[in-house]
Amino acid sequence: MKLKKLITALLAPMLVVPMMLTPITAHGAGVTLDLSEDGSVQESSELDTLLEVLDYLEAYNIEGADRELFLENAIRGMVYTLDDPYSDYYSVEELEEFEGSLNQEYVGIGVTLRFTNDQLVVTQPLPGSPALAAGIQQGDIISKVDGVKVTGMEDIYRIQGIEGTNVVLEVLRGSKPMTFTITRGHFTVPAVTGKYFPDSKVGYISLSSFTEQSDKQFAAELGMLRKAGMESLVLDLRDNTGGYVNAAINIAKNFITNGTVMYTSGQSGKLEPINIVDGESLDIPVIILTNEMTASASEILTGALQDNNIATVVGTATYGKARIQNLFPLSNGSSLKLTVQKYLTPSRKDFNHVGLTPDIEVKNNAVAQLVLALRLAGMQSLELKGNSSSLAINGISVNGYIDVVQSGDKLYIPSRVLNALVNGEVVWSSNLQKVTITTKLGETAGFTVSSNAAKIINNETYVEIHQFQNKFSGLKWSYQQGTITLSYK
Repeated sequence: MKLKKLITALLAPMLVVPMMLTPITAHGAGVTLDLSEDGSVQESSELDTLLEVLDYLEAYNIEGADRELFLENAIRGMVYTLDDPYSDYYSVEELEEFEGSLNQEYVGIGVTLRFTNDQLVVTQPLPGSPALAAGIQQGDIISKVDGVKVTGMEDIYRIQGIEGTNVVLEVLRGSKPMTFTITRGHFTVPAVTGKYFPDSKVGYISLSSFTEQSDKQFAAELGMLRKAGMESLVLDLRDNTGGYVNAAINIAKNFITNGTVMYTSGQSGKLEPINIVDGESLDIPVIILTNEMTASASEILTGALQDNNIATVVGTATYGKARIQNLFPLSNGSSLKLTVQKYLTPSRKDFNHVGLTPDIEVKNNAVAQLVLALRLAGMQSLELKGNSSSLAINGISVNGYIDVVQSGDKLYIPSRVLNALVNGEVVWSSNLQKVTITTKLGETAGFTVSSNAAKIINNETYVEIHQFQNKFSGLKWSYQQGTITLSYK
């Protein structure tokens, strides 16, 4: 096939657009393609110039010209001139990887890790992963990778690799050294995880991505929680960077009977409402957790439930991605990802690059955010048990951890965790180097750095647990083998 025909064939499928966009023309970096009445592509003189350049390269460039590479770079150049961080060109291999990531399909050993106290700690071996099958456990400390000592978080890159290859991990489990040889392979991270707290009848659903099946999985998990007797729901959208928009709309149907999910607009600028008709009503308190990585489809769902007065949003401002992309398949198996619409919340807020503002802001500490959300959902009595890799609330394992800093006979706990536990408000004075916590009952106490009642570690304030208990006598705690247990009544 001549290059002229090849370029035409590759660009033509750009005009086949799924969902809500029906373009008449497609534009790209100096090349204009117009649709005739029969749908064929009319080639412009700019395309001839492109071919002319290739002819010169082939005829005179000392190294010749790789036609396939030339074409790919030309397409990438068109896309990059859009100055749109969300538009992109995917080769066949890149497309496969992108679509896999949307459905949380990965290659590796399947663990989540954190580097703390100069140790690389396993916070979770993922369900169905090679690591779990090999026997890796939460709390394992990875000391060596392929015989090389671990020195920092960058060592995770040595754990990664291609499918079918092995990695040897030397770990410490308590004081016991162990060695695992793990074959990297495919695994899928579940998009939906549910928990139920029977004493308070609070349901919890973590939605990590809007995969193709996430709406069905969410509905199934919601149904099980309702059957168990759930009277309130915490919906965790933290670190959910988005996915399929239709999945977000379908999940919203579990909460909105009749109403607007969002407004969209394309090239014309005309706002079009996306409405739900004959949805369902949950009729219980709903708390949504967000952070700075709550983005895209997550923001669609958050904005819809917030603006329709269905949910209270707790956490930090969201990412601020109010743009929708479509994939346009090309005839060689590659694809273009182009921004085709912007969207606004039901109250017509354009939060692009700004983010959605939570109703109640809780900064810097994921455990504090979760504890406050559970309290708002009606959980009156809480017991936290955690260490550097795990967390349980009222005996139910959840994602998270509690960092404890020991200095002599003193133990320091993040002030925001303690504040959330007593259901208070925390204020930091940089001038006084003092953190003040005030409960809803009016109890108040201040803890200063100068008196060693508080510390600042990695830009977070910690409070000494003995001094905190002296001020808030309802606190009960114990500390054994690196695990802290906290409760407050």
